[in-house]
Amino acid sequence: MAKNWAYKTPGIPDEAFNQSDAVPGPTKEEIRVITIAKARLNEGAVVIDVGCGTGGLTVEAALQVGAKGRVYAVDEDLVAVDLAKSNAVKFGVENTVVVARGKAPEALLALPSADAVFIGGGGFSLRPIIQTIHYKLKAGGRIVVNAILLETATVAIAELRALGYRDIDVVNVLVSKGRQINSGTMMMARNPVTIISATKL
Repeated sequence: MAKNWAYKTPGIPDEAFNQSDAVPGPTKEEIRVITIAKARLNEGAVVIDVGCGTGGLTVEAALQVGAKGRVYAVDEDLVAVDLAKSNAVKFGVENTVVVARGKAPEALLALPSADAVFIGGGGFSLRPIIQTIHYKLKAGGRIVVNAILLETATVAIAELRALGYRDIDVVNVLVSKGRQINSGTMMMARNPVTIISATKL
């Protein structure tokens, strides 16, 4: 097992990752667990993480695909790239992970074919990112988009339908975490996230 996480199951606590106020994230623990499950990863798989941020999903995916697999993480923010690299080292998956600075979709063109792809947001570039990833994803491969904005989810669903993806699954996840206060445990709601996953024909 990797250092700092002695389990096969995903769900590394958020506070275990190296973080910075300059970069949002990591993707919250419960969202990571569902995202990894929706990707249906196997040992030896190749994964692309678009907009990797601090590298939470990158690390979790690397632990799933093992030493024979590969995770390519891309982010345009230099601080995010450095954090993702540091987290790969922290969890002992630096030989499985390749982190690169670049703006999607252009930065995706040089990457190899993949068995699964994660897209975090994407903003105004989401449609061309999905179109570019479509040609990188192997037949039967899985795509998982995490959307905070409803508009992002709408674009993702429409584009996946237009490209002929099957088994399009849409899940809205609202997580509340307990916080101890003087009188007991208060449940604190986090931002809901819509997780869209699908299979390429």
